[in-house]
Amino acid sequence: MKRILVTGFEPFGGAERNRSWEAVSRLPDRIAGFEIIRLRIPTVFGEGARAVMERADEIGADVILCVGEAGGRTCVTPEVIGINLRDARIPDNAGRQPEGEPVIPGAEDGCFVSLPVKRMRDAILARGVPCELSYTAGTFVCNDVLFTLLERYRGTEKGVGFIHVPAEGIPAERLSGALTAALESLAGEAAPSGAGENAT
Repeated sequence: MKRILVTGFEPFGGAERNRSWEAVSRLPDRIAGFEIIRLRIPTVFGEGARAVMERADEIGADVILCVGEAGGRTCVTPEVIGINLRDARIPDNAGRQPEGEPVIPGAEDGCFVSLPVKRMRDAILARGVPCELSYTAGTFVCNDVLFTLLERYRGTEKGVGFIHVPAEGIPAERLSGALTAALESLAGEAAPSGAGENAT
């Protein structure tokens, strides 16, 4: 059985909860023939990505879907691209606040996700949850995790994607349903689809 690692973040910025983990923690153990492995990761530059990679390699994940919380957004937003930039408006949970630093020195400026984001968007919309593609994952820890994973697994058979969920406005149960729909859309395609679909 193919395995999908789905991650959410711990609370940050003084908040008591993080909607990403609230949604991820509600996912079932099986979706469309996939085994779902859940992981809560630290909201810390470098450490969040490291935790994902260690667990993904440990379980032999076929797909990694990370989920983050985005304040100010009103719908679920699959990310199209990660960028090679750390520029934090607030400190992470270790007190780090980088400004204008690369995620990976010497790496390319950006990297497209390797999952079919348009198909995921359409599946979420069909579930009745507001959804649109996003072309910026920000410059905080969410993007740090996304870009690091895309670089780490570039050219491999491991699919990598990221979905932001709004910090408020949509109940956690509906957010979990949206993630379930996105994961169902991957049935039969655990390998990367390539950047072509995402770049148009």
